[in-house]
Amino acid sequence: MERDTRRHRPEEPERRPRPQQRRRKRKRSPLSNSMLYIVMVCAISMVLAAVGWSFANDMLALNKEKTTATIVVNEDKDLDSVVKQLKEYNIIKYGGLFRMFSAFSGGSDKIAQGTYMIDTDMDYRAILNSLGSNSSNRKEVSVTITEGMTVRQIFKLLEEKGVSTVAKLEDMAANHDYAFSFLQDIPLGEPNRLEGYLFPDTYDFYMGEDPKYVINKMLVNFDSKVDDALRQKIWDKGYSIQDILNIASMIEKETDGSDRTTIASVIYNRLNNPGAGTAGYLQIDATIQYVLPDDQIVTKEDYHTVDSPYNTYEHKGLPPGPVANPGLESIMAALNPESTNYYYYALGDDGVHHFFNTLSEHEAFLNS
Repeated sequence: MERDTRRHRPEEPERRPRPQQRRRKRKRSPLSNSMLYIVMVCAISMVLAAVGWSFANDMLALNKEKTTATIVVNEDKDLDSVVKQLKEYNIIKYGGLFRMFSAFSGGSDKIAQGTYMIDTDMDYRAILNSLGSNSSNRKEVSVTITEGMTVRQIFKLLEEKGVSTVAKLEDMAANHDYAFSFLQDIPLGEPNRLEGYLFPDTYDFYMGEDPKYVINKMLVNFDSKVDDALRQKIWDKGYSIQDILNIASMIEKETDGSDRTTIASVIYNRLNNPGAGTAGYLQIDATIQYVLPDDQIVTKEDYHTVDSPYNTYEHKGLPPGPVANPGLESIMAALNPESTNYYYYALGDDGVHHFFNTLSEHEAFLNS
């Protein structure tokens, strides 16, 4: 029997897989944490410094490109509207910062209605100071109101010049009770209540001005020109200021020459002697023109078709009020008419008014 000569190796015990060892995280040293903190603080500080520098530049008007803008403060003195304009024209960059500065400095309480010139050389405080009623940056405009302009024409001109709007001026003229004795008997309600009292002159107004002050300035001028001495002469002759202004306004619309006192005599002759063929009708085209659009020329058809108390072809005596704002020369002519027997006049081809005693003379001239 053969022997198995192979050695039998003892069976090796079954190897079990070793459990995986977890890698231990390396702990950052205190020095590393400190460095990270310092870096973060520096980064945040740099950002804050950049923002702060930008804020400071805006607030103190540093490093700004030169820009000038017209800023309008409305009647409500709306700060939000002001801020919007300042940003739109690149006067400021940060609206919220400007509002905050205005609130803390009380500057928003000082702004006044008007139109102002503002530029980027102004810091926040200078901007707010420049938006006040006493600011040298407030824009002014010179407006010349000529003799014979109506209230309607004056308000339109003021709007064109940027002083105020027609709507605001009409509202103030109709409804504000101005403290002048010559207006005491004139009821509120219509803008033309001030017709005749807005004295023709050249005025300097602030653009965007309060309409109350605009009108008051013209009334103050009237008060100084038609002074107490002149008013006494009016009363001594048995007329009211309104009557004289009424007659003066018609004279102003009829002529700009040296024949004012002669035209005044025609008006008075018709008023005081209605039986001399005119039956008390003044028959002055300017009174009809007053109720028509400015660009519409009076025609003969209008004499009997325009339904208005201002139609002096259909209504006897003076119209309800002045039909324009007369100058002092026409006021003096109304107060001191020439003594004549004229009841008619007509403008000739020579550009001169010709005067007549009778209707037949007047018609003969027209037919010639």
